[in-house]
Amino acid sequence: MARRRVVITGLGAVTPVGIGVAETWQNIVNGKSGISRIEHFDPTAFACQVAGEIKNFDVTQFLPAKDARRMGRFIHFGLAAGIEAFKDSGLEVTEQNAERIGVNIGSGIGGLPMIEETHDDYLAAGPRKISPFFIPGTIINMISGNLSIMFGLKGPNLAVVTACTTGTHCIGESARMIEYGDADVMVAGGAEATISALAVGGFASARALSTRNDDPATASRPWDKGRDGFVMGEGAGVLVLEEYEHAKARGARIYAELAGYGMSADAYHMTAPSTDGPKRSMLNALRNAEVNPDQVQYVNAHGTSTPLGDKNETEAIKLAFGDHSSKLVVNSTKSMIGHLLGGAGGIESLFCALAVHHQVSPPTINIFEQDPECDLDYCANTARDMKIDVAVNNNFGFGGTNGSLVFRKI
Repeated sequence: MARRRVVITGLGAVTPVGIGVAETWQNIVNGKSGISRIEHFDPTAFACQVAGEIKNFDVTQFLPAKDARRMGRFIHFGLAAGIEAFKDSGLEVTEQNAERIGVNIGSGIGGLPMIEETHDDYLAAGPRKISPFFIPGTIINMISGNLSIMFGLKGPNLAVVTACTTGTHCIGESARMIEYGDADVMVAGGAEATISALAVGGFASARALSTRNDDPATASRPWDKGRDGFVMGEGAGVLVLEEYEHAKARGARIYAELAGYGMSADAYHMTAPSTDGPKRSMLNALRNAEVNPDQVQYVNAHGTSTPLGDKNETEAIKLAFGDHSSKLVVNSTKSMIGHLLGGAGGIESLFCALAVHHQVSPPTINIFEQDPECDLDYCANTARDMKIDVAVNNNFGFGGTNGSLVFRKI
C-alpha cells in the first residue's frame, strides 16, 4: 500500500502566555514571557522559585465543575487543547467515521500534584480520605480516554510516554497510523502540569533548573552565555492530523503537511546528552520526508537553556545539516513559556505548523550575549518574517530518547 500523506487541520493550545491558539501565538510572535514567581505553592525554600504557570484558566469553560474535580490538572489542560483543536478542525463525528478517528495525547509525568495531595490526605486522615477517582484522575492515558468519550472517537486510543519527547512521539506515531491506514484522523499532542513541590524539588536537586529568581522573565535564556538551567512550564499543545485526501474532500483548512518523522536513541547516558542521537533523529526525519537538509529553512529546537544541552544541540544541528546549518533560522520558544516536559513536543509542533502557515519565525528572547560556542542564527529577540517551505521540530528526553518532525508548506 502506498504511504498516505498527513496534514494538520486543527490546533489547540493552553500555555503560560495564553489560553487558546490565537492569544498564545500572538504573544509568542511578540516575544512575551510567561515566566514568573511560582504561585502554585510557596517556593521560598527552593533553589528555583520561578516557572511558566498557566494564568486565568477556567476549567469550567471546557468541563463541568463536578467532572473537573475528579481529574488532575494535566488532564484539564490536555482536554482544553484537544477540544479547541477538534473544534478548529471542523470535523463531524458520525457512525460511519467514528472508528477512523483516534486520540494519542501523552504526558511525561502526569498527575503528580494530585498524587502529592492525596498522599497528604492519607497521612492526615487515613485510607478513607483516598478518592475513588484518584487513579483515573492521575494516570497518563486519561486525556485520550476522556477526549475519546467526549467526542465518540472509536479509533486508536493511546498515550505515548517518553519524558520530554512525549508530545513529539505522540504526533509522529499518530502520523504513522494515518500513513499506513489504521486511522484517517488522529488528535495528537502532549500535556503537563507538574509545577509542584516534588517536581520542582526533584529537578532542582539535579541542578537542572535556573536559579535566576530575581528576574523570572529572563530566567530562560537559550544559547545565551549566562544561561544556568531550564525553567519548568505547564500547559498543552494538540494537533488534529488528517489524511490529505480526506481533508481535501471535506474542504478543510490545512495549516501544513506533516511530512516526516524520525526517532533515535543516544544509548549513552540516562540524562547527559550526546550529539549522535539528535543528529540521527533529524536525519531520520528528513529521510522519511524525502527532504534534503538544504531544503530546510527553520528549526524549532529543543533549546532548554541548559549550559550543556544548548551547546550539544547546536553541534548536533551542525552535524545533521552540514554547511547549510549556517543558513538555518533556529529558535527556542522555551525562552518564553519554559519547558513543558511531556507537553513540549505538542506545543512546539504547533508553533512549527504556525510558523510554516504564517511564514514567520518566533524569536528566541533573552539572548543578551550569545554564547560563542552556540554560533547559529537563533532569531534573537525579535520575530522574523521569512520564507519557510520546510521546518523541523526537535525534542529530546531523559533516557536518551529523541524525536524530530518535518513540516512542509502546502
